[in-house]
Amino acid sequence: MLLKKTLLIISALLFLGVSGLWAGDVASFVDLGFSPDGRIYMFGQYGVLSPSLKPWAEIFVVDMNTNNFVRDGKSSVTENTPINHGQDGSGTFYRLVSSNSALAARHGINFQNQGMPLYISRDENPPANGETINFRDFISGKSYRAELVPYVEGSGKNVKSAFYIKLESRTQSGQLKKYTIGAPQLRRPGIATYNIKRVLIDPSGESIIFVIEMKRVAENGFDIRYMVEAQRL
Repeated sequence: MLLKKTLLIISALLFLGVSGLWAGDVASFVDLGFSPDGRIYMFGQYGVLSPSLKPWAEIFVVDMNTNNFVRDGKSSVTENTPINHGQDGSGTFYRLVSSNSALAARHGINFQNQGMPLYISRDENPPANGETINFRDFISGKSYRAELVPYVEGSGKNVKSAFYIKLESRTQSGQLKKYTIGAPQLRRPGIATYNIKRVLIDPSGESIIFVIEMKRVAENGFDIRYMVEAQRL
């Protein structure tokens, strides 16, 4: 019995120590797939709010031609009660997807028609002042160069920011195309930094998605949230 109590005390102390170091909550990104023609994309994210431990989830449907949400293309939920020990909030996400099956069906989203990754960042400390990445589509043979250009004003809880992406694609024969992606005029309150976390391409090779990791100012640090930028090639 004494050993059991000791282990419980140690576990509690470890939990409190980790909680003290935990600066915010981190979302999990989910690729929900494209429509058959690659012109519509659906994604989601979920997590657990800190410090309330209430699970939350969001889903979005994006029009690739406009790089904007389709009509009624956003849905979210936050539970009223905290998660149980060992849970991660994914159950809330699955329920949200299930309750929005009509939205997915209306836009022809196929959950098996997910994006093929062209780039995945493994950088645990990405730059805060913009970045340039190079990657390649080995199926089409195209090579890409993408530069994320941020704009930040203010600091702390008063920070506002924006960004855009300069994208270049080059075919094996040398044909070059240039794109400017994003909304540099849109100032997002509370967002301190942006980084390219993943780059996905649809199975047809005509639609490219940039998964953007955002650091949002929280009470004692930053929360991690995701958004996407979309471009038809």
